[in-house]
Amino acid sequence: MTFRLAGRGAATFAALWLATLASAAEPAQRVTVHWTDPHAFSDTRDNPGIRQMRPEEWLALLAKHLERRAEPMLPAGERLDVTFTDVDRAGRVEPWRGPEWNDVRIVKDIYPPRIDLRFTLTAADGRVIAEGERKLRDNAFLMRGTSDDSDALRFEKRLLDDWLRKEFQPAGH
Repeated sequence: MTFRLAGRGAATFAALWLATLASAAEPAQRVTVHWTDPHAFSDTRDNPGIRQMRPEEWLALLAKHLERRAEPMLPAGERLDVTFTDVDRAGRVEPWRGPEWNDVRIVKDIYPPRIDLRFTLTAADGRVIAEGERKLRDNAFLMRGTSDDSDALRFEKRLLDDWLRKEFQPAGH
C-alpha cells in the first residue's frame, strides 16, 4: 500500500508516524520511583550544610539505582511503584566542629541510614499483588563492606538492595 501526501500534511504525518514507531519500540517503564517533599525529609532538616548536594539530586540517584536493580527481579508484565516518604542518609553534618566542617558529612555508627517508603506491585492485568509501607534500617551499616567506597550513597543503595532481595527475589536465589 502506498500513501502519497504533499506539503505540510506530509511532514505532519511523517512526524506522527515516526513518533508512533519510536514509542512502540520503547518498552514501558516497569519500575517507577517518586518521593514526597524532600525538604521535609529527616536528612534535609538535620543536615543544613551550605554546599550539600540538593535532595532532588541524591533522590534522583537513589531512584535510578532502585529502578535499575528492581527491573530484572520482576517477572514479565509486573510493575513496581515506589514512593520515598522519608530518607535519612548515613552520617550527619556536625557544624559545632567549626565553620570549616560545615559541609562535611561525618559517618559514624550512631548515624545509620534510614529509608521509609510505600510500594505497590501490580500484575500485568492490573491486579495488586503486594503493597505496603516499609521502614528500612541498617544499624550495622559500618560493619558490612561496600563495593564502592567512593559512592556517597553506598549505604543507602545497599539498604535498597537488601530490601529488594528480601521483598522480591524468589526463594532459593
